Amino acid sequence: MDNASPKPRNDKGEAGPAAGPASPQIADWSDQYFLKTKATVEKFGDCTVTYAIFMRRPVVSAPRLALDWLQKIARERDTEFKIDLVYDEGRWVGAGEPIMYITGSFVHLADLETLLLMKLGPACVAAFNAFTMCADLPKIAFLAMDARHCAGLEMAEIMAYAASVGSDRARRKVNAVGFVGNATQATAHYFGQEKALGTMPHALIGYAGSTLRAAEMFSETFPDEAMTVLVDYFGREVTDALTVARRFAALASQGRLSVRIDTPGSRFIEGLDPPASYAVLDRHVPNVIRGYRSEAELRHLVGAGVSAAAIWHLRDALDREGFHKVKIVASSGFDPAKCKVMAEAKVPIDVVGTGSFLPQRWTETYATADIIEYNGVKRVKVGREFLFRK
Repeated sequence: MDNASPKPRNDKGEAGPAAGPASPQIADWSDQYFLKTKATVEKFGDCTVTYAIFMRRPVVSAPRLALDWLQKIARERDTEFKIDLVYDEGRWVGAGEPIMYITGSFVHLADLETLLLMKLGPACVAAFNAFTMCADLPKIAFLAMDARHCAGLEMAEIMAYAASVGSDRARRKVNAVGFVGNATQATAHYFGQEKALGTMPHALIGYAGSTLRAAEMFSETFPDEAMTVLVDYFGREVTDALTVARRFAALASQGRLSVRIDTPGSRFIEGLDPPASYAVLDRHVPNVIRGYRSEAELRHLVGAGVSAAAIWHLRDALDREGFHKVKIVASSGFDPAKCKVMAEAKVPIDVVGTGSFLPQRWTETYATADIIEYNGVKRVKVGREFLFRK
């Protein structure tokens, strides 16, 4: 490796053009040392650099929003960035493997690093999570309900995009149903939808005063729509599900009625307790409770809230009354770990509503950029030589 100092000129031996100050948005949100680097390089002469962008954990490549933004900035600055995308969108990326190399003017790239990494790292981890969830439950449709958990509109867009990338990978790899839509209009297009999906929150049940009345109100307001009714508000999941199914028997027979359970972890679904939960699983999937289980896995199987036993219990109740076509929508903490356990329990869910593909450990979302070439000369801080192009 050549340790000579970089020449204060570009790769043609010419002084680099003055780039001027960064745009207010970039200047306000970029790390200060990058802005000072930009100013210093402008003073002593531009050069062509190559950045390697990588992450420290396995991810699924989800670079489109970051790269669209980067190319937009290049056009605004009347410059060109050469992008070598090593791992196309939707491909698996190993820990420490460069996802891409970016080459261009140091003056024009120096202040973009912070914002670029913001848009890349979280998307790649969320795409990884969405992929594993869809792959573990390939026959179940997913609905993205992440927006309420996001810190602002940009994050909401990044997370919706990421879910679509992970879902597409699961379709390719295991023929999964994957994410069929999401809850917000602004990002519905990422899932091939013109409109957002969803019917009613708990607030409408409270307003109506009963689960049945809320369903009736919804039906009168949207008479041509299929209907998903929340049934956990009053703690009578089974009773209210059957009451609604009887009232809307035509919708039920057409497969256009769904019941959604979002039972909180502070109580069991109606009709269950720990012994009854074990008994339900013993009837349907006895092997799932006979091996070693961690405390978290047991909670997903037979604990309070939306457990595997709760879903089987509700399905049994619907089937006993002939409502075989009423679908079950489940929500509440369906992250990769819970989806894996649900797959082992072969739960009869039709749709999972989830925002839990969002990264849980934010430190795992940190993408990193290192310059590995200055005017074509390989140079990187000691310990990062693995980033050099092979």
